Amino acid sequence: MSITHPNFGKMDANRVIIFDTTLRDGEQSPGFSMNIDEKIRMAEALAVLGVDVLEAGFPAASPGDFEAVNRIATEVKGFVVAGLARSAVNDITRAGEAIKPAERKRIHTFISTSPLHMKYKLRMEPEAVLEAITSSVALARNFTDDVEWSAEDGTRTDIEFLFRCVEAAIKAGATTINIPDTVGYAVPDDMARIFSAVREKVPGAGKVILSAHCHNDLGLAVANTLAGVHAGARQIECTINGIGERAGNAALEEIVMAIRTRPDVNPYTHGIETARILRTSKLLASITGFDVQPNKAIVGRNAFAHESGIHQDGMLKNAATYEIMTPESVGWQKTSLVMGKHSGRAAFRDKLNALGYGDIGDNALNDAFRRFKDLADRKKIVYDEDIVALVDDEVVRDHQRIKFVSLEVRAGSKEPARAELELEVDGAVKTASETGDGPVDAAFRAIRAIFPHNSELLLFSVGAVTEGTDAQARCTVRLQEEGKMVDGQGADTDTIVAAVRAYVHALNKLITKRARTEPEALSA
Repeated sequence: MSITHPNFGKMDANRVIIFDTTLRDGEQSPGFSMNIDEKIRMAEALAVLGVDVLEAGFPAASPGDFEAVNRIATEVKGFVVAGLARSAVNDITRAGEAIKPAERKRIHTFISTSPLHMKYKLRMEPEAVLEAITSSVALARNFTDDVEWSAEDGTRTDIEFLFRCVEAAIKAGATTINIPDTVGYAVPDDMARIFSAVREKVPGAGKVILSAHCHNDLGLAVANTLAGVHAGARQIECTINGIGERAGNAALEEIVMAIRTRPDVNPYTHGIETARILRTSKLLASITGFDVQPNKAIVGRNAFAHESGIHQDGMLKNAATYEIMTPESVGWQKTSLVMGKHSGRAAFRDKLNALGYGDIGDNALNDAFRRFKDLADRKKIVYDEDIVALVDDEVVRDHQRIKFVSLEVRAGSKEPARAELELEVDGAVKTASETGDGPVDAAFRAIRAIFPHNSELLLFSVGAVTEGTDAQARCTVRLQEEGKMVDGQGADTDTIVAAVRAYVHALNKLITKRARTEPEALSA
């Protein structure tokens, strides 16, 4: 199989295109929204990671989404910039305008094709859907030669009608055909059957790239994606940490490491720099406020941990007994104990480079170094994980309206806890002193006194970054206001300070969402 593509030239038969939709499908997860600066930061990290196509957003959804896609198209190089569009003139036009500055660009347009969706969602007859496919793809070709068309709910579509839809899209000029498992309904045999049938039955299917986009409702997204690749798909649509609607999408890190670790059954190539996977995963977790589960494949903190005595014995004799890949291959490093209170700025910057923070700005570096020195004075040992936590804490908060300044807390069993808090709001330092049912409650009341708001606290959780009583606490705060939900994170050796940092982070994200018009529910 050899295909010539407008943005990739003549493709090797086993080269797989990695299409990342973290900033579009991933961001649709409740609480995962990002502001424009955060999207730019993630886009830059994904470019360095080596993704081939970045779906930067849905430009017609809101002015903020349009601006984010347009800025990524203007400022970030290294991949094809894609904008999502329904099969509507305004959607496609806005997408075309948003991606215009990109060196390489794509419009990704879609419409539902399953009987269920056509009847209840679109309220359109099959023939009208076919007409919409032809007109939308043809319009998109006016803006770029690279047009992707998706059959929403493709795995529940009548196979004969799917053939007609794919043929119509190809005839209208689509260069990539995506058959998504939109609701995570399929099993691997379904994916193999559908992709094989499309390749065999649809005229012109051998001259375009077939793409798999799988959701994880049954926990089969990665398996389904690989089944599609085995059957001829040569584009994989995925997200960092597997984030996405409902149970999420196929996880980029799991797919690329499955290919790398099992070339005997997955003889494919890709452009991902796997050693940067962990760093990208942690950046996304810091920006969104959602840590990955400890036992998450590849990037969970237990992915390369061994507690069983039998496993430990095997590891000491030969790591291959219980590890099918090396930690270093995805960016894990053995914990370092070298950094301490006597370490200077040059050593700190060198450590940041080793941890993947070579592009941190001077302001964030200075703030992180100050906090590192404070941390080193309080902790006996400073681990790499400690440094990652405090640097992410600073980087994520760059350009925020509300900033943490200081906190003093008095608590005990004899009288109500009191918190005296200083925050910087729009450049002005404001203070408040409040009591509460415990120090965290008092601190959160002080935040409300300084910056009044009507959001509801849905979640407050505390975890330790490393071990020991002097470990940094990482707190997560979830706020909800008028249906808008956000998560914030904060890290500090003082749990109450970490809690305030997390609340302020969430509040800043909520302020950003207030100004946005939420996009209509999307799928792909």
